[in-house]
Amino acid sequence: MKRGKNYKAQAEKIDRTKHYELKEAVPLLKSLGKAKFDETVELSANLGVDPRHADQQVRGTVVLPHGTGKSIRVLVLARGEKEKEASEAGADYVGADEYIPKLREGWLDVDTIIATPDLMGEVGKLGKILGPKGMMPNPKSGTVTFEVAKAVQDAKAGKIEYRVDKGSNIHVPVGKMSFDEKKLMDNITVLITELIRAKPSASKGRYLKSLTLSPTMGPSIRLDAQQIFTEMR
Repeated sequence: MKRGKNYKAQAEKIDRTKHYELKEAVPLLKSLGKAKFDETVELSANLGVDPRHADQQVRGTVVLPHGTGKSIRVLVLARGEKEKEASEAGADYVGADEYIPKLREGWLDVDTIIATPDLMGEVGKLGKILGPKGMMPNPKSGTVTFEVAKAVQDAKAGKIEYRVDKGSNIHVPVGKMSFDEKKLMDNITVLITELIRAKPSASKGRYLKSLTLSPTMGPSIRLDAQQIFTEMR
């Protein structure tokens, strides 16, 4: 793949033979040349698990202390008193009779969908539409709940979902390049701590095989995964 001059200039700042400590990596990331937009910073992890086995799945949610820097559009599928509760909590779209048919027709102009348990009989029929987009409400991620106000507030505050893929990898946004070093450090630390907490008991050997930080348009910075694991576990 051909790389542009800006990418190459950024890559020259990174020692490709080195695995950086987090306290070195974040300032280095901030020093990289910026694109014409506020790039997302992503943490990628390769884990020592076999996701083909149910007892080695790594999945959960975490609220980043400083959010992701993205404005989250929330749809709450609810009826009655829960509609009012969701609206007062700041949901962008609320209702069932209006939005379930819209979703069935392919409308997906939202980032997170929350549903009350009593509606899952209807929402479950949207699985073929919402599932491939990763937007199907799920009790494990806290998006199927009667506590809709808390769910909306968490989503707006920067709650993210992580899930290991078939290649044993996890890719999660941890902020924006415009964030200062402390905010990025806080978000990254909370996420890695959560990933370590979620380590399946069936996982043997090295768990955090690799960790990298990267901006949307820039090169990745390899982290010292073993040192970070030892410090944070």
